[in-house]
Amino acid sequence: MKLAPHLHRLGNDVVASYLVDLPEGITLVDAGLPGHWNDLRRKLTELGRPLSDIRGLVLTHGDGDHIGFAERLRSEAGVPVFIHSADAHRVRTGEKPKTPMGPARIGPMLGFFAYGVRKNALRTRHVSEVVTVADGQVLDLPGSPVVIGMPGHSPGSIAVHIPGADAVFVGDALTTRHVLTGRVGPQPAPFTDEPEEADASLDRLAAVSASWVLPGHGAPWRGSPADIAAAVRTAG
Repeated sequence: MKLAPHLHRLGNDVVASYLVDLPEGITLVDAGLPGHWNDLRRKLTELGRPLSDIRGLVLTHGDGDHIGFAERLRSEAGVPVFIHSADAHRVRTGEKPKTPMGPARIGPMLGFFAYGVRKNALRTRHVSEVVTVADGQVLDLPGSPVVIGMPGHSPGSIAVHIPGADAVFVGDALTTRHVLTGRVGPQPAPFTDEPEEADASLDRLAAVSASWVLPGHGAPWRGSPADIAAAVRTAG
């Protein structure tokens, strides 16, 4: 899906990742599920860009439904994978604390897991080599992505602000579609390690200037980060 000039979504409202297409190359944010590899290749064909135009993949955190094709992209195409140092162990091993599942409805929950099976979630490969990043760092990638620390969902959760795309990518710092209840609209994401810390991190998101806020699950938000941060807190 093309959202705006240079800005594209892979996947759908269940699980999404993003592609920023600029003359100097392509930056990816998150890698969805393994089966989204085919979505990536179709999008590159549509854009007339080779795989070699991808300069880097930035992960918003290390959970399995965000790292799907990352190791394949790294090992087959030599694309570096960037992640906050606090989530480096998680992305290499899959080890993470158990969190309460919270509210759920059987239909949406089964739909989420069924979609994962269709997209080969059970075959997700951990990322063996990563480049670690830190809060405030500007990456030497197309669009000059800015790393914004958003701890809470995981210790190393980040938002990725790409000013040239007028967008901030938030991973699971919030959601606009709860994968377990089916509820739509801005709200806290499930499976969050530290909910109070995640809520505090919304202040950092609210300070960003962008016209798009793009979550890992749910519809893209066309509006200000400050407005969606306030809406998440109201819903929470």
